[in-house]
Amino acid sequence: MDGHDPIPPAGTITTPTGARALVEALRLHGVDTIFGIPGTHNLAIYEELDRAGVRCVTPRHEQGAGYAADGYARVTGRPGVVVTTTGPGVVNAATALGQAYSDSSPVLLVSPGVPTAHPRDGRGYLHESRDQSRAIDALCAWSHRVTTVREIPAAVARAFGRFAEGRPRPVHIEIPFDLLDLKGQVKIVPPYRITRREPDPRALDAAAGLLRTARRPGLVLGGGAQCPGERGPGGRRPDGGSPDDEPPVGRLAMRLAERLGARVVTTVNGKGAVPESHPLALGTTLHLAAVRRWLAACDVVLAVGTELGPADLWDDAFVLSGRLVRIDIDPGQMHGDHVADVAIVADAELAMRGLAERLDRKGAVPLPRREPDPGVGHKAELDELTRRWSGQLAALRRALPPETVVVGDNSMFVYHGALVGMPMDPPGRFLFPTGFGTLGFALPAAIGAKLGRPDLPVVALAGDGAFQFSLQELATAVELELSLPIVVSANGGFGEIREEMRERGMRPVAVDLHAPDFPALAAAYGARGRAVKTPGELEEAVAEALRVPAPTVIVVPEED
Repeated sequence: MDGHDPIPPAGTITTPTGARALVEALRLHGVDTIFGIPGTHNLAIYEELDRAGVRCVTPRHEQGAGYAADGYARVTGRPGVVVTTTGPGVVNAATALGQAYSDSSPVLLVSPGVPTAHPRDGRGYLHESRDQSRAIDALCAWSHRVTTVREIPAAVARAFGRFAEGRPRPVHIEIPFDLLDLKGQVKIVPPYRITRREPDPRALDAAAGLLRTARRPGLVLGGGAQCPGERGPGGRRPDGGSPDDEPPVGRLAMRLAERLGARVVTTVNGKGAVPESHPLALGTTLHLAAVRRWLAACDVVLAVGTELGPADLWDDAFVLSGRLVRIDIDPGQMHGDHVADVAIVADAELAMRGLAERLDRKGAVPLPRREPDPGVGHKAELDELTRRWSGQLAALRRALPPETVVVGDNSMFVYHGALVGMPMDPPGRFLFPTGFGTLGFALPAAIGAKLGRPDLPVVALAGDGAFQFSLQELATAVELELSLPIVVSANGGFGEIREEMRERGMRPVAVDLHAPDFPALAAAYGARGRAVKTPGELEEAVAEALRVPAPTVIVVPEED
């Protein structure tokens, strides 16, 4: 940020406006990019962002801003920041906050609010709502309305401390409109230095003992196993590590799996943590009945950074028969649907390292003879699930480099197809809106991911129904000159819901949608567009799209 106002040294007492106090606090915490839309009530914030040289990315809808910040956070390990105006701007971003909460993404939403002296029963103020902060608090980790300029830096520090010290979930800071231009005395406080949570050695000993004696062990890795570590622009890491480093938790998990002879399965959010080409890796297949049967029969299961929830398992009644070791930074996970026999509340990398050291230690009790591996028997189920997209998926595998960040929407083409039909090895990543299950995620989240990691290829995958939730963000990608293939699988509407209606014995209602001429629409936005019919044409189109400095919409019909 050379040429812009320097940040005062720590301990300095200053008298900035509320807007300047906010932006200085954000810069102190390393923020150099925000996603949002200017409005009447946040102009003072934008004035200070511009003065400070912070990059301001303008999606065409605040929901897109939230998804973009989420995608940015997932690939960089740095919190994504959203700035909206009061009222409708905040509410528009709420769906994206709900998704970030479900997927444990560190997203900070900053917004103005009604003035400090505003009566609680209202007076018809522009963008007024009954209680904006309380409404958003229901969808994120917490929402805080400051009451003085002095509070603003502390609120920002609290937000970033929350991201670093525990399960990273979205937060909201509301600043009353009148405080943004009001001056107040503040003290410049440096960011908190958060110590990573160490595992309890006794819990590690107990877990190692269970795993050492297991005859049918299994590993489940969730989003908490990704742990990309904070990265700067271009993928640079502060510790000097390569931007292409394998996630350390995944690397340790495979070390344990090889030592134990255990198979490894990942949740959707864990996809990319371990190499799916490894013979012990089952990929992202927890939703397959055969894989759930295998997991239920394991005598010891090690679950790392996962809720083991119905959205992961596609089964609300799943029961484990064996002993369960859970590693999670969130203590609440130890007593959820699947209660831990051994609970390790700690940083996942530190806990996995401790387990690996105990199982590798010389002189330890030797591992027992394992039962013969009968296999999992999921191949036929997997092939049937992905059959209709087999040609498309094969073309994508050929066209995309192994380090690609794949951003999927909540579409059949993705969760029945690409999740299991596109095996991924690190450093590739797969971003998907799990749990909350929103539509319209792929394009704006891909924009955020590409801005966060411009050194990596990024591709967005969506069905034609989901794509129309956020296709206006084509304008954002064009404006930013992003090299971004957007593959749209067309089935004429909401295909999954259409199938569920038929399974109920009802006729399809309100699911067959008129679709625009997507390539022509892309051209109208200034993007590229192409309709393809064969896997060969899809492969060629995606490869070309990765080479041009503009987004490319590639429409492919769903295979029969």
